[in-house]
Amino acid sequence: MSTWVLYLLLLRATLTSFSGMTSLPIVRDDLVVRRGVITDQQLNAALVIGQASPGPVGAYLVTVGYFAAGIPGAVAGILALVTPALLAIPMLGILRLGRADIVAGASTGIIVAASVLTLIAAAGLAPAALSNWEQITIALGVVLLLAGDWIAPLWIVLLAGIAAAAI
Repeated sequence: MSTWVLYLLLLRATLTSFSGMTSLPIVRDDLVVRRGVITDQQLNAALVIGQASPGPVGAYLVTVGYFAAGIPGAVAGILALVTPALLAIPMLGILRLGRADIVAGASTGIIVAASVLTLIAAAGLAPAALSNWEQITIALGVVLLLAGDWIAPLWIVLLAGIAAAAI
């Protein structure tokens, strides 16, 4: 795959998801399912590296680019990650989208759509990430704890890490 095509695919994912984790379904569909450039295991590894690294939430795209095309792919991932931010202010100035009610309505729709897309991507990645009943038990426990609002996510992540280390 050419670096230019990779950049355009990753840019499309970041533009339609505001560079966060909601780009995951698009990236998976483009690079794993349709083109077979990377595997689900590589995508899972990129997610882990991106989450463990400081920086924006969508930083996993740099690792995805690297897995797809080496150093030039990583550069394409970085450029795809920063391009929307560099274009946002001039675009808002040109389009005059300063009305709060329009922005609030658009934000609500984006949140709902992003949640559904993220669930679909998670379902596609689950078989590669959850290979035994212990991992499935930990994942279900995390989902149940996150569904409630009584434990901070930091503690849930720590408990899941301890449970995973114990198995």
